[in-house]
Amino acid sequence: MSFPDKLLLWLHIGFAIFAIGPLTAVTSVTPRYIRAGEVSVLRYLNRSTRLFGLLTLGVFLFGLLLGRSALAQPYLSASMTLFIVAAVMLVIIDRDQRSAILALSSESREDDAKVQTGRIAALAGITALIWLVILFLMVFFNS
Repeated sequence: MSFPDKLLLWLHIGFAIFAIGPLTAVTSVTPRYIRAGEVSVLRYLNRSTRLFGLLTLGVFLFGLLLGRSALAQPYLSASMTLFIVAAVMLVIIDRDQRSAILALSSESREDDAKVQTGRIAALAGITALIWLVILFLMVFFNS
């Protein structure tokens, strides 16, 4: 493996650790703070979700550059497809976080953001499972 490939691998792994890990944690604790009605914490979590969500694109980009000659491998195609599915779910989580912030910060207490709580919890769990499936594919099918 050449030095540029080793550098790409380090960047790919580094972005995976320092972006996907915190993103998973941020999205999974969001429902707790929706139930508690902590709007200021929800704003912080929403900004963090956006930031770490954008940083996960680095994982995808460096993975593409690293696997440039083997992108036709089935495990890479499956991983890239799952990554795109997870990215779409993150967009939905971001939307629901903003909806919960609006509902909880309004004067009316009729909407307590229960719908967003359940949806965010479900999507965050599915997204975490997708990250694990991608990790499994990268470790066990990479030859």
